[in-house]
Amino acid sequence: MKDTNVRVRFAPSPTGFLHVGGARTALFNYLFARHHRGTFVLRVEDTDRARSSDEMTDAILDGLRWLGLGWDEGPLFQADGLVRHQADAQHLLESGSAYRCFCEPGALEARRAAAGGDPKETRYDRFCLENVPRDESDRRAAAGESHAVRFLVPDGVTGWTDAVYGAIEFANADIEDFVILRSDGTPIYNMAVVSDDVAMDITHVIRGDDHVSNTPKQILIYRALGAPLPDFAHVPMILGADGKRLSKRHGATAVGEYREQGILAEAMTNFLALLGWSPGTEEEILTMAELVERFSLDAVNRKSAVFDPRKLWWLNGQHIARRSAAELLADVGPRMVGAELLSEAALATRAVWLADLIELLKPRARTLDDMVLQATPYLRDDFPFDDDAVAKHWSDRAATAGRLEALRTALAGLDAWSEGALETTIRELAGTLGTGAGTLIHPLRVALVGMAVSPGIFEVAALLGRERVLARIDRALGVLANDSGADAPRA
Repeated sequence: MKDTNVRVRFAPSPTGFLHVGGARTALFNYLFARHHRGTFVLRVEDTDRARSSDEMTDAILDGLRWLGLGWDEGPLFQADGLVRHQADAQHLLESGSAYRCFCEPGALEARRAAAGGDPKETRYDRFCLENVPRDESDRRAAAGESHAVRFLVPDGVTGWTDAVYGAIEFANADIEDFVILRSDGTPIYNMAVVSDDVAMDITHVIRGDDHVSNTPKQILIYRALGAPLPDFAHVPMILGADGKRLSKRHGATAVGEYREQGILAEAMTNFLALLGWSPGTEEEILTMAELVERFSLDAVNRKSAVFDPRKLWWLNGQHIARRSAAELLADVGPRMVGAELLSEAALATRAVWLADLIELLKPRARTLDDMVLQATPYLRDDFPFDDDAVAKHWSDRAATAGRLEALRTALAGLDAWSEGALETTIRELAGTLGTGAGTLIHPLRVALVGMAVSPGIFEVAALLGRERVLARIDRALGVLANDSGADAPRA
């Protein structure tokens, strides 16, 4: 049996959209919780009121829903825990693990400047700890004098065994007495995070390794509060191909934009999972169920993952190919309507034919938008002819027109309109004309879809139907009859 006591949390800040790094962190937490039949908590860290917004919160939640990362508790909002944060800070103050700091920012800067820039001297110098007795501190605070609260960092070393990196240690002498409450009574990040994780019984903290430097401070707070430590797992950052931290210049963007571009949710989660984690096999196409079954922190790599958009497009194509046409239609259909290729009514009345079209197109599609683009000549009769396709397969206008006329006659006389009958007829006609089947198939493809590449021509013709095939051959013959080609719509 799995450990049902496992409790993890994803804690985004609503100051921006859900980007690749955050989505990967959310996924790893979700997979770990589901693998252990534990609890996945969503906590919105909204204490930065000036930069947080409801719009960003909604966008993050929508992104998580699209990825299929359903949470068990929440969304909980960090700002709602202010009273508890202050109470925990007060506990640290009363136990001697923290002290009030009445230093004005200007006085701090002056003392640091006087230190000449020595890093060891630019840390807080414990002026208030050493010069303000406790009874005076209490009196000044009771009188309403502005002050912050600082954590008293003890001597020694703070370390932990990280689930990804192994043993990590920090010398406490390198950690200054950090602020836990600002002068306005609001908590600093490390104080709020520990208070929340303790209150929510979080057992495992899985996050990016940019938080490693926060961890010793948080461990010190856990210990001072007398709370059990969670297990920590710091996941290496995602890098661009140039080895620098991932950004938009590398093609990374908010997950909602990938959705708009036609990426499937299952492809995105598959891609994100492989950014820093290995299933232990050569397999790359994995469903959510397979990811849940195989996920473990032991298999998270210490080396930073490299973001490769081409891998995402390839994975998306693989997941498109695996989906049924009916499932794809639910996503592609509205995009076709949006592109004005068909009406809402036609989407409902032609569902069976549209599913057949999607089945035909999906092996070549890398995104849902690819599929819409490829569907254009099947849904519109005024599609353009690709210049390169025309130059390659319609170069001899007279010969091409003759072959298309012969094709039209042969196809018009077919009793049964099927892939098999179409193939037999076209190949027999090629034999009669003493030419290869390709000299008929390639010009016909351009006539039917305007391109040099398409699914199998017999499948295409069968799907379009007799009337549309004959009409498109007539259209092509009209273009070929015009020596200048001026009436040919071109791509």
